[in-house]
Amino acid sequence: MTMNNFVTAATFLAVFFAIFGFNLLVSDILERSRKRRLKELEEEILARQKDRARETMKSFESSALGKLVQEAENDQIDEHQTMRERLNAMLDQADMSLTLSGVIGGSTLLATIAAVVTFLFTLNIGFAFLAAVAAFAIPFLYVSYRSNQRAEAIRSQLPDTLELMSRVLRAGQTITQAMQAVATEFSAPISSEFALCYEQQNLGLSSDMALKDLARRNRIVEIQIFVLALMVHRQTGGNLTELLDQLAKLIRTRYRMRGKIRALTAEGRIQALILLGLPVFMYVVLLVLSREYALELLDHPRLIAGALVSMGVGAIWIRKIINFDF
Repeated sequence: MTMNNFVTAATFLAVFFAIFGFNLLVSDILERSRKRRLKELEEEILARQKDRARETMKSFESSALGKLVQEAENDQIDEHQTMRERLNAMLDQADMSLTLSGVIGGSTLLATIAAVVTFLFTLNIGFAFLAAVAAFAIPFLYVSYRSNQRAEAIRSQLPDTLELMSRVLRAGQTITQAMQAVATEFSAPISSEFALCYEQQNLGLSSDMALKDLARRNRIVEIQIFVLALMVHRQTGGNLTELLDQLAKLIRTRYRMRGKIRALTAEGRIQALILLGLPVFMYVVLLVLSREYALELLDHPRLIAGALVSMGVGAIWIRKIINFDF
């Protein structure tokens, strides 16, 4: 009996260690594959930023009064932009390999498909128009979402970035080498932005113009504070490492405050989602429970239009309440 228990325990341990060893082997293979893929992605991002830097320099050299020069001559970013300039800036912030004409073309195609499908199902031009408007806005909403997500990622990385730059400067390196260290040590998106700024300076663009282009591309308050601080330091001098450390503390405090605000306004955002989604959900329920009664609403397009307009006004109102600058 004792021998059987010993054999059972030995068999269990052998199987356990075999599975454990196999798991370690598979995990090691997957981790190496992940690191290799991550390295390839980082190299691809850096190569793309170098290409963007070269394109920026070509546009700068081809036109002495180009866009970059005009913005470099201004002391601040122009708030009065055209709609086209705002959309291009949003695409730059999202860092998507899309052009404005491509987004507009995709939106037009999507709106056409939505209008045709809606008209075939409802035989109502008003509903088809509303569907087209909603479908046309979807790509722009997605680009805006990507832009906001990337900006949030940059804000979260910026304090550690400034602290690394401060340590590099204490080691006797220059600010340009500090930017190169950020491009090498950090992950995207902050690494790609600083890599582009570093490459622009390598290709002959002045530091002030490269920094202003960094602020223009991102339009993040924290990045603008960083750029302004560096430009003031270039003119007045001072302890740059201490300045970067203080900036890191300030930006980290702002980021924490932003998190507290999001936590305090979470209830309002959930209420907004419920209030905006409840009418649609209840109408779908009515379609399932009493289809004939629910379809009566389609005979009154003005009621539907009024409801949609009211929901839109309510959504804008709630957004104004729960979103504010500080």
